[in-house]
Amino acid sequence: MTKSPSMPRRWAMAAALSALIGACAATPQASPSNPGTPGTDTGSIPATPPPSSPPPAAGPQPGDPVGTPGVAFSGATGTYTPSGNRDMDIWREDFTARAEAQGRNPAVVYAILEGISPLDLYLSEDVNVASTGIADQAEFAKAIWDYLRTAVTTYRFETGAEKLAEYDAVFDVLEQTYGVDREAISAIWAMETNYGSYIGNYDAANTLSNMAVEGRRRSFAEGQLLALMKIVENGFADREQLGSGWAGAMGQTQFMPTTYLAYAQDYDGDGHANIWNYAPDALASAAHYLSASGYQMGEPWGIEVLAPSNFDWSYADGNDRRMATWRSLGLSPIRGGSFGVDDATYAELWLPAGATGPKYLLFKNFDVFKTYNNANSYALAVGLLTDGLQGKYGPVAAWPTDIPRLTNREVMTLQQTLNDLGYSAGPVDGIAGSGTKAALQAFQKDRGMVADGYASKPALEAVLAAAGS
Repeated sequence: MTKSPSMPRRWAMAAALSALIGACAATPQASPSNPGTPGTDTGSIPATPPPSSPPPAAGPQPGDPVGTPGVAFSGATGTYTPSGNRDMDIWREDFTARAEAQGRNPAVVYAILEGISPLDLYLSEDVNVASTGIADQAEFAKAIWDYLRTAVTTYRFETGAEKLAEYDAVFDVLEQTYGVDREAISAIWAMETNYGSYIGNYDAANTLSNMAVEGRRRSFAEGQLLALMKIVENGFADREQLGSGWAGAMGQTQFMPTTYLAYAQDYDGDGHANIWNYAPDALASAAHYLSASGYQMGEPWGIEVLAPSNFDWSYADGNDRRMATWRSLGLSPIRGGSFGVDDATYAELWLPAGATGPKYLLFKNFDVFKTYNNANSYALAVGLLTDGLQGKYGPVAAWPTDIPRLTNREVMTLQQTLNDLGYSAGPVDGIAGSGTKAALQAFQKDRGMVADGYASKPALEAVLAAAGS
């Protein structure tokens, strides 16, 4: 399920599954309200802080955990303790049989599933199923400037600088081993768990079992449970370590179990990948994931730009063009100087808040950030944190907070009206994604308006006026 977007478009929205679990191949998506940790799947109780000092500089060689080869997991098996929920007990018996038929160790199956119990988050009759939709994610529901206000903070810059100094030797190794800039790794660490301070107070096995019993994501949840079993069978981590956030993501850099199996790393060579309370293992795992997703060390994720007064904003259409084209159209870095990338490099022009707000050329590393959480606002926050940890704070341009945004219902009205007028906005779902943006741009261009595709109240009023004329 890991998605590394290809060149033509980055505005495609995550599917409904990613609404609950975000870019679940790497991490579940946004957490309930943890102070200063939007965009993460964590609990609300601070975890035990990670060790305060990195391991001694003895030439560590990070790599895949080897676990405990040749040592078979052993333990109790037998009748489960009733969970108090009939549906859960029936599912558990059935899933146990299927897991063992797939070759899972019966003692591990029992260790994972004994003691599970219903969570109101998933199985209460009062749960509003609709409230878990993608439109309710912080990355999609908030104005981007409001989202960034709690994601890109002074605290995160100051703490990030402290962590970069504290783990300087570790980051030296990670940059050399994986080719990922330390500031980018730290920015992910900040976004996911506030540098390891909020890793969740749920049990991954229980959370995923509840998800399976609830039913809408049963296949996904069961796959993650099987991955948990493999983690324990292989000795990569102990059963007692498998804490998670509310959707099953684990550790300081919030890996789903399948992602852990694919990318978790052992920094110090002890055989285990302790992403929960050993920061070097967690950071090496995140670096490995970013590297495998195509991160380009030393390359920009995005550059904030200026444009000439007569610029045609319909070029902000989600397509990549060579830097030679962007230069010829008059774009320049807002901070002055050169772009620092050659003419053959591809980039996309992105207007996160329309033509009057900050404007960016986006590069490959922005796509890589989105493999962690498939939301543009999340990737922008990671990028701004990365830049700030390098001493470049942004954005330089001001956000257009004076332009009224649309509510979810108003976006649906905009979509339906554009569809009625013959501009294909796609599903009427209240999410102003790529289809809505392209349809609105086409409408604006046909009428000689600024074709930035920004779903605002003035844009809605213009579309409604056209429909009524």
